[in-house]
Amino acid sequence: MADMESEARPVLVPGGNKTRPVKPVPSKPISKPSNPQMVKSKEPTITKSPSPILDPRSIIKKKEASLHRNLSLDASCSSDASSDSSCSRPSSTSTSRSRRTVVTRPKKEVGNEGKVEKEMVSAASQDFIEGKRRCSWVTANAEPCYIAFHDEEWGAPLHDDRKLFELLVLSGALAELTWPVILSKRHIFREVFMDFDPVSVSKLNEKKLVAPGSPARSLLSEAKLRAVIENSKQILKIINEFGSFDRYIWGFVNHKQIVSRFRYPRQVPIKTSKAETISKDMVRRGLRCVGPTVIYTFMQVTGLTNDHLVSCFCFEKCVSAASTCSDANKEEKPAEQGKRTSVEELTRGVDVISV
Repeated sequence: MADMESEARPVLVPGGNKTRPVKPVPSKPISKPSNPQMVKSKEPTITKSPSPILDPRSIIKKKEASLHRNLSLDASCSSDASSDSSCSRPSSTSTSRSRRTVVTRPKKEVGNEGKVEKEMVSAASQDFIEGKRRCSWVTANAEPCYIAFHDEEWGAPLHDDRKLFELLVLSGALAELTWPVILSKRHIFREVFMDFDPVSVSKLNEKKLVAPGSPARSLLSEAKLRAVIENSKQILKIINEFGSFDRYIWGFVNHKQIVSRFRYPRQVPIKTSKAETISKDMVRRGLRCVGPTVIYTFMQVTGLTNDHLVSCFCFEKCVSAASTCSDANKEEKPAEQGKRTSVEELTRGVDVISV
């Protein structure tokens, strides 16, 4: 039994049995390699060569290159994956684009000729209000008070001192307000300024007029309100010197209406040399807020100049009114003429300026 056990026992010396027990190898954590191509096959018994592993980024690059080649065939096609369906009809797309370009392309104007043609087209397409053609700045959407003001007062010769003083004040208010707003508050102007009687206005108390609770503060600024009272005092001096404010103001145009034959709105000026002359004389006499622009607006509205467009129906009406005033003044007695002694002042007419 001892011999049998000795034979079965393995000898671990170098000259003994070579069959040695295999020692267990401690397991190590397997780390994934950063590059998939560096992975080697763990099956050495396989003699077949392993197939090469493709990089996913290279596959994506190839697909992008193929898409780019497909998209470069037609620049008008879409850039998404369904570009084949859009590229199947390039002729229709190019045709529609060319048609849109031709329709929406604006026409170029060459110099002043293009401006004149444009203004002629706008004048031809001007809307008629109640069957009458008016100046182009009076549209069908304008306020009724503004349309009535254009038809009845603007450009008509005026010779009443109160009316002249009123329109001088309203022309100065145009620097802060517009004509529709001024005309809508005209009844407040007349109530505050005593129907524009220069004598009554000159007696107004400035402190009460410019007080915060005064209704006049809703009309004009404090400087404008003070200028109205000061101008009324200076107009009284002019009346004492010339007999009337009408005679003074019409004397600058030799008591003749200036008729301007303007065809387009761009020809109407904002001031003239005559307006500058009147403005300088008024400033010299102590009047305030009477610049050349204000004075020319005053000349337009009081009929010293007829700036209605020749296409407006009020143009001929204002010319006829000026002729009527001229005929009436010819019958005036020399004793009532005051300081107007020259032959030209005795025969009022109409000066026509062609533009």
